[in-house]
Amino acid sequence: MKKTALFFLLIAVFMLAAVSVLADYPFSSVTMIVPYGAGGTTDLVGRQFATALGKVLGTTFVVENQGGASGSIGCQAALDADKDGSVVLFTAESLGTQRVMDISKLSYADYSPIMAVANDPKVIVVAGDSKYDTIDALLDDIKAYPYTIQMSYTGPGGSGHVQALIMNQYDYFPALTAYAGGSDCYIAVMSNQVVFTNSNYSTVASYIESGDLKLLAVAGTERMSQYPDVPALSEKMENSEALLSIPYTPLSLLVAADVPADIKEQLRAGALEAVKDPEFVEFMEKNNIEKLYEKYTTIDEINAFYTQWESTVSWLLYDAGAATFSPADFGIAKP
Repeated sequence: MKKTALFFLLIAVFMLAAVSVLADYPFSSVTMIVPYGAGGTTDLVGRQFATALGKVLGTTFVVENQGGASGSIGCQAALDADKDGSVVLFTAESLGTQRVMDISKLSYADYSPIMAVANDPKVIVVAGDSKYDTIDALLDDIKAYPYTIQMSYTGPGGSGHVQALIMNQYDYFPALTAYAGGSDCYIAVMSNQVVFTNSNYSTVASYIESGDLKLLAVAGTERMSQYPDVPALSEKMENSEALLSIPYTPLSLLVAADVPADIKEQLRAGALEAVKDPEFVEFMEKNNIEKLYEKYTTIDEINAFYTQWESTVSWLLYDAGAATFSPADFGIAKP
């Protein structure tokens, strides 16, 4: 009888503790892990979103950069944290490719989406003093001198790598040089360590305006309103629209799947209000960032998007010989 009474007492204590956590949420401070270095698109958008979300929830979101291993270190840290909502994850797309690239065993399925927030358009830039003034001139040399014209990117499986593989399908073979983060990639261009990079626009907009970088093309299917004379890459590569129309840098707010439902609901309600914040809206529009929260408006739609994205990109990597494992090994259907 004593053991039974002790068992039920412990259950009651745990239930009271859980209720206390929910009652206290959101805490005075919540950590937002960004699994990449400072200065990249995930960091820039994440900090803007953290500020807006903090206003709504009446708390402070402390952004913590935990870069390395294509985002897997920070993603794992968020998964290992206490399941009380004290730690959230703001990440880019690498969760969709880490398994096939043999970087980690993580996937979107280990987390619950709070919101698909943004897709920062990719742009091709060269140094301000580069001899290349047009995308045609750069592409001509890449084709004429395969594996010679250096392009910086953030590592295997990342958005820059995927778009380089798309270029390969049209007989353009740049020489890829990996760097730790997006800011390292464009700094390498400005310091003439490499010839060009495929950056997210928000990270390089100020350098384009200052002349430190030259914008040659939008790595997608649509021109930008800020630079209507700069072509989309799809204009230069025939029949590439289907591949280049994919949002290659989807940025999302996630928590570990086993965080309590009530906390997820509070974060979701806060996120839906945060994207209305005037300063956040201005940032998104100024940087021509696609508002994924307007495109995928429910949790079911977000999860369906992740499934489709993971399928498309994982098989693209595998078919190009860049992935270690077949997506089929993880039950990822071919599109």
